[in-house]
Amino acid sequence: MLKISNVKVSLNEKRYAKIISQVLNVREKEIKNVILIKQSVDARRAKVHFICSFAFEVNDEKEFMKKHKQVSLYQPYQYQFLPSVNRKVLVVGCGPAGLFCSYVLAKSGVDVTLVERGKKVEERVKDIHDFMYERKLNTESNILFGEGGAGTFSDGKLTASSKNKRVSFVLETFVKYGAPKDILYLSKPHIGTDYLRKVIVNMRNALIDMGVHICFETKFDNFKKLDHQYEVLLINKNVQKKIVVDDLVLAIGHSARDTYEKLYHNPYIKMESKSFAIGVRIEQAQKKINQLQYHQYATYPALKAANYKLAVQTKEKRGVYTFCMCPGGQVVPCINEENHLCINGMSEYARDKDNANSAILVTVNPEDFQMDHPLAGIEFQRKIERKAFEIAGNNYNAPVQLVNDYFENKCSQMLKEIKPSYLPDVTLCDLNRVFPEFINRNLKEGLKLMNLKMPGFIDENTLLVGVETRSSSPVKILRNQNYHIENENIYPIGEGAGKSGGIVSSAIDGIMCAESILKEDEL
Repeated sequence: MLKISNVKVSLNEKRYAKIISQVLNVREKEIKNVILIKQSVDARRAKVHFICSFAFEVNDEKEFMKKHKQVSLYQPYQYQFLPSVNRKVLVVGCGPAGLFCSYVLAKSGVDVTLVERGKKVEERVKDIHDFMYERKLNTESNILFGEGGAGTFSDGKLTASSKNKRVSFVLETFVKYGAPKDILYLSKPHIGTDYLRKVIVNMRNALIDMGVHICFETKFDNFKKLDHQYEVLLINKNVQKKIVVDDLVLAIGHSARDTYEKLYHNPYIKMESKSFAIGVRIEQAQKKINQLQYHQYATYPALKAANYKLAVQTKEKRGVYTFCMCPGGQVVPCINEENHLCINGMSEYARDKDNANSAILVTVNPEDFQMDHPLAGIEFQRKIERKAFEIAGNNYNAPVQLVNDYFENKCSQMLKEIKPSYLPDVTLCDLNRVFPEFINRNLKEGLKLMNLKMPGFIDENTLLVGVETRSSSPVKILRNQNYHIENENIYPIGEGAGKSGGIVSSAIDGIMCAESILKEDEL
């Protein structure tokens, strides 16, 4: 097949062969079997349109390429599974890193056990509902812990800055197990939490069919070395059991604070603190974001709910940026410890709710933590989460404030047009009381700079919801270029190891970890 890129396509045009023939000045009937392989929205000019890339066939490809220099060969990437190895592998954590590591190993015929401290997706849904509507917190089954990881209850974004060729394999795997096919060509693909839950269940069933032993409600406690193997202590419903394995994969997730604390005292694990970011969720009317981005095309049927991505640098050289923007979504509790308050964003595939929300985050660095310790960032997070819990009423309400009141350091007395989407409920507060002063200074400046870059981004109705502290891990577990700890068959991977950020990059980290295990005899 051949490929042509950067083709302008009007919003209502579906006759792709005709478009390609016009661009190349050839007869339409020469263009056969057209496949849309990339689509993005170009809203930089008055007339909003798509920019597309297509694969297609012609009768004589070599001759056609000679005549049309803007055309190239199209060779879609095909993932090649490696031969099996005679090893027993334990994967800890059922997020994207652990899932894809287990998937690749199982496809190659390796003996894999996958353990997850939380519950199956179906049971997680009930526990999350009970918390949102009855304030019953299950510290082991929530939006952070359980099958699929924290990303299961998010917007399901599948964007990745990585140019890694395995991205297409990740997307194709999701489609194979039930994701919408448009994730294969959209420039900013997302599954949505509703579809992602179904995909995770289908992947679980596939793993079981391939012989993977999956243990839910099973917590990794610690491990010790036995010659060339590892004895791992697991706890299932307060019952301890031991498993001996050749390889230990730690895909623990960025909120497994108690696991970090255990691993810190293990002589085989080395870790250090790392930079991360802290801030708030901003809630706006989705209709307004559509108008800001698409102008007179805001209600055009071919365009989905608009998103945005903003990043600025303050006078103090702090990065302030948007993260995990959720068009037509809701703000949700992201809590796994009692008497703490943390939030995140979530959207379904349709992205059809009234509010848009996004994290607005300020970069924090190890020197901000006021103590020199690998786990200092965790305590920094906890201090802010405890303060947010307290000022909002000690009942898991989220503190909220109008943006102009935040600028003026005063508690909002009433809200305006934006109705908060967070459950269980919200409390009007002054968010200045939650954060250290350097975060408040830079967050305020960052919001104003963003409004300059995107005029109308904030107004008198804009609502801030606190607090977002779990955008990434505050800890990095050290490993070498082969994905394992030096001289050990221990593999720290994914967001919990400080090695990825997001569903796709975590999945790729898991895939490459599996490849390293499968190549161990070559190392």
